[in-house]
Amino acid sequence: MNYRDLFELSGKHALVVGAGSGIGRAVAAGLADFGASVTCADVNAEAADAAAGEVAARGGKADAAVVDITQEAQVGELVTGLSKLDVVVSTPSINVRKPLLDVSVEEFQRVIDLNLKGNFLVMRAAGRRLAEQGKGSLVIFSSIRSQVVEPGQGVYAATKAGTLQMIRALAAELGPKGVRANAVAPGVVETPLTAQIKNQPSWYRAYAEKGALGRWAQPSEMVGAVVYLASDASSFVTGSLLLVDGGWTAVDGRFTPPL
Repeated sequence: MNYRDLFELSGKHALVVGAGSGIGRAVAAGLADFGASVTCADVNAEAADAAAGEVAARGGKADAAVVDITQEAQVGELVTGLSKLDVVVSTPSINVRKPLLDVSVEEFQRVIDLNLKGNFLVMRAAGRRLAEQGKGSLVIFSSIRSQVVEPGQGVYAATKAGTLQMIRALAAELGPKGVRANAVAPGVVETPLTAQIKNQPSWYRAYAEKGALGRWAQPSEMVGAVVYLASDASSFVTGSLLLVDGGWTAVDGRFTPPL
């Protein structure tokens, strides 16, 4: 065996949900670089097209799809409509940074609908498809907030912990059918979701200093984890949480944000 081949994704088709920006966009390009053909799905049609175009410009194969993962029918149609499916990656999330006592029911519902319900719908539809064919890898983005929390992150953290527990349950349920299910937990990554923090230098710097590496991550630094979990290199890995957090949870500091 040539161990380099363990990471090869040629002949596989990957669906990347949230491919229009940030981590999802980097992941789509990364999977394609390792040989996978990719469906770049996003709620924003223009962003999905741009992501697919970027993959093509790098010499890869990609198409674009529009999906709102809070809509059951749309998720089902996307997953069942693909002629081939080997890898599913889901990245979308939103956050409302407020003390828990100040969070409105509407804000709570909005975060729950996308982060928890939306990813549940992706897991369910993809899990059914992969289980029927008896193989596949499902990778859902959780967060360090599934493990640690701070003021203002209560609802977001609850959704990320819930996502992780659903992945673990799915791994147990689908393991006998040949399907693997894992979660990735980023630390602080420069994406549109974290733009609010970057715009406040003291907050941005404090988060950088909380990690062992003393800096923020770029979306491209999440690609290696996904390629690993998508490929045969992780053939005996399921039900896991892969921390890609620059040592945040190991250092175990605390920062109270300016809410």
